[in-house]
Amino acid sequence: MPDTPDAEPTATEPAPAEQPEAEAPPAPLLELRDGLPDVVDTDEGLAEACAALAAATGPVAIDAERASGYRYSNRAYLIQLRREGAGTWLVDPIGMTTLAPLQEALEGAEWILHAATQDLPCLREVGLTPTSIFDTELAGRLLGYPRVGLATLVETVLGQRMRKEHSAADWSTRPLPQPWLEYAALDVEVLLELREHMIGALEEAGKAEWARQEFEHLLGFEPAVRHEAWRRTSGVHRLRGRRALGAARALWEARDAIAAERDVTPGRILPDAAIVVAATAMPTDRRALLSTQGFHGRGASRYASTWVDALQRVREMSEDELPSRAPRGDGPPHPRTWADRDPVADRRFKAARESMLNLAEVHHLPVENLLTPDYLRRLMWAPPATREPADLADAVRAQLAAYGARPWQAELVTGALVGAILGAEAE
Repeated sequence: MPDTPDAEPTATEPAPAEQPEAEAPPAPLLELRDGLPDVVDTDEGLAEACAALAAATGPVAIDAERASGYRYSNRAYLIQLRREGAGTWLVDPIGMTTLAPLQEALEGAEWILHAATQDLPCLREVGLTPTSIFDTELAGRLLGYPRVGLATLVETVLGQRMRKEHSAADWSTRPLPQPWLEYAALDVEVLLELREHMIGALEEAGKAEWARQEFEHLLGFEPAVRHEAWRRTSGVHRLRGRRALGAARALWEARDAIAAERDVTPGRILPDAAIVVAATAMPTDRRALLSTQGFHGRGASRYASTWVDALQRVREMSEDELPSRAPRGDGPPHPRTWADRDPVADRRFKAARESMLNLAEVHHLPVENLLTPDYLRRLMWAPPATREPADLADAVRAQLAAYGARPWQAELVTGALVGAILGAEAE
């Protein structure tokens, strides 16, 4: 129709309002298929569990519950196991004479764990050590899942919802409440099925060999020994002067000794905030200490003489006995200082870091799983001496292997790191 001044506007039907998309119904709640088993807390019960687990076949799902946030120790207060043909077993290791029969029953079986580095130390403490591992959290990272908590993976991969309301419970409690035991049993209920799905996904993504190397590497895992652990006290960075740092160290060490003796988490003896307050104020007696604003907690008064004595020792220390402002370490300085200290190293690191981010995106995995950040910093601060490309590539691979990098990682990143080293110096 011609566009003329006399033309009447054409009536149009109003567009129907967009309907909001209906929310998807929640995933079905995961339930125990075989009911809740009794807790095994005697040597006789353990023998029955071991016989059943040894007679079954296939990998073993295993998990451990600790009392983090309540106890100083990292011991296992409950161990959950599930194997095809044996069902689920809940083992209370506290009253056992030995768990050696359980280690023997599991000999040669692959262990399925979630976040193995959390459980391996406490399992090793009671004599349980795997010869083969499948870590569902690490598999999730290699597969590029954005969130790799067990409940999230179970919902994403298996379409089932898990209860997580007892994850921070005090597992040293006895007797353990039934809802806690149900929660614990569910943690191994689906690990066998989850492993099967993830094995297929790793094969399809071409990452099965990466996973094999990662799981083999986990067999030698040891928790990092933290030097000068007192420096991790929350708020210690606000302290000014070496004597205040010395006071924080002394109070932290006194608190740590009490916590270890009582097997109570240190924060329940004295909060970090109280350490920082006292290290700042440096009170000289019990009355002044307890009237210091912010110095609180049940242990503040109970161990007041301990805190006062610790502060007095610090006042008497010579300057040489006091801690330095910066922690001592054997690694390179923080990268933020490199531009001033070594501009070439700074260029190397920035180029290498960008390459790692690009590679991680291409291969759909977190950059820290592509290469441990500390390895990257060490290599870029002190690279091999040669600049002949082929020799440099061999030397980079060797240096990465010495740090602990796996062969699949070195294969992926060596070319980019050699380019960063040569490119930085060409500038």
